[in-house]
Amino acid sequence: MIVDPLPIAWQFEAIGTVWRIDTAVPLGDGMRRAVEQRIARFDADWSRFRDDSLVARIAREPGHYRLPDDAGPLLDWYRELYVATNGRVSPLIGRTLEALGYDASYRLRPADDIPSVPAWDDAVAWDGTFLDTVRPVMLDVGAAGKGYLVDLVSDLLLEGGVAEHIVDASGDLRTRGVPMRIALENPIDPTKAVGIAELADGAFCASAVTRRAWGPGLHHVLDAVTGIPVATVLATWVIAPTALLADGLATALFFEPAPELIERHGTAFARMFHDGRIEASDNFPGEMFA
Repeated sequence: MIVDPLPIAWQFEAIGTVWRIDTAVPLGDGMRRAVEQRIARFDADWSRFRDDSLVARIAREPGHYRLPDDAGPLLDWYRELYVATNGRVSPLIGRTLEALGYDASYRLRPADDIPSVPAWDDAVAWDGTFLDTVRPVMLDVGAAGKGYLVDLVSDLLLEGGVAEHIVDASGDLRTRGVPMRIALENPIDPTKAVGIAELADGAFCASAVTRRAWGPGLHHVLDAVTGIPVATVLATWVIAPTALLADGLATALFFEPAPELIERHGTAFARMFHDGRIEASDNFPGEMFA
C-alpha cells in the first residue's frame, strides 16, 4: 500500500490485526485510551473467538437479546447485503466457518460434518434493537465488522478534535481530508501491484481469498448458500464514503450483487478474477495496470 502519511504514526495490534493511525500531532494518553477501550468493547460484543463475548452467548442458547447501540448500522447493512446477494453474504456463517477449520483455536482442519448456513428469516429476527433467535446461531460479522470499527475509531478521533487523520486496520482504512495513493496488491504476487487507487476523503477496503487461507479451496470468504468458499474472484477493492460500506461491498463483490447496491451508495470498485481478468467500475479513481 502506498500512502501519503501524516507525520505521526501510532501502530498497535488489536482484534488479531495490525492497526495504524496517522495524525498531524501525537495523540494524547486520554485519546489513546479511548481508542483502545472502543476497540475492546467492540471485540467483547462481536468476537466469535472469545468465550465471554455477546456473540458466544448468542451461540450457546436461543433467546431475546438486546444488542449494543452500535448494532443497528451493522446488522441493517448485513440485511441489505443479504438481500442484494440472494443470501450469499450472511452474518450467520459462523458455525460453518468453524467446521471448515477457522475456529477460535485456529484448528485449520475441516471437520467431517460441515453444517449448512441457516437462512436469515428461518433463524433470526432483528427489529433494530433486539435480536430474536429460534435456535443457537454463531454470528460472524467479519464481512463488514472491521470496516465498521474503523469508522467508529475515526468518528472518535473527529469528536476529539483530530480533524485530519488516517485509520488503517490492515487493508480497511478511513481517511479524513488526507490525500492518498494506494497500491492494489496483486493477490498472486504480493510484491507487485495491479493498479493504483486515489482517495482524498472517505474509505478504502480490500479483500483477498489469499489473505486467510488454510488449504486448497479453504479461505474466509464463504458463500452462505452453498456453504463453501468462493472460487471465482481472487480479490476486491472498494472506495466508499464509509469503511462499513466499503468492507461489506468488498465481500459482496466476490459474488454478483444486485447492480443497484453499488449505485445507491456512491461507491467505486475493482476486482480480480481467478483467470487474471480485472474489472473496474467506470468511476474508479486511479489506474489499473492490466
